[in-house]
Amino acid sequence: MPLLESEAPDDPLDLFSRWYGDAQRAGAPQPDAIALATASITGEPSARMVLFKGIEDGAFVFYSDHGSRKGKELATNPRAAVVFYWSATRHQVRVSGRVRKLSRAASAAYFHSRPRGAQLSALASRQSRVVRSREVLEDAVLKLAKRYPDEVPLPRDWGGYSLRPRWIEFWESREDRLHDRLRYVKVASGGWRLERLSP
Repeated sequence: MPLLESEAPDDPLDLFSRWYGDAQRAGAPQPDAIALATASITGEPSARMVLFKGIEDGAFVFYSDHGSRKGKELATNPRAAVVFYWSATRHQVRVSGRVRKLSRAASAAYFHSRPRGAQLSALASRQSRVVRSREVLEDAVLKLAKRYPDEVPLPRDWGGYSLRPRWIEFWESREDRLHDRLRYVKVASGGWRLERLSP
């Protein structure tokens, strides 16, 4: 089905929600998995997969360890990009913008909604740091499970981020490589400018 300007909504988040729902209904494997790209203050890039946790106040939300490589890069260079790709629907969405930390309260609310094992692992692991062996991590989890038999505390350096888009690009696969690409660019008035890109 062609991606046409005449049929595109004014708000790109409406189109994103539609495509995300389509991917879920089509059985796309882990449709919430996104590639997150960050860069150091000197411009050295890095990318990894994280989980998309929804849109809040017009921004894309994910969670991580603030002391990880991505956390350190975002602390000094708060610009990032994410990519969603759903082969089941032949769609890709790219988002680029500025990132900010979520509040401690918002991070705690999400953290305590996670399975207990995931909470303990987050508390035991200093993400991206060198560790001697897997046994060291497993031992730390066991000790923390005994120390906190009820509620696991939110780790000091763990929490949410929100990526507020500067632009969002929608890509749809078409025959003979003549793919459709529509990009929404945020304008000063607060709205969006829609433009077509060559495939």
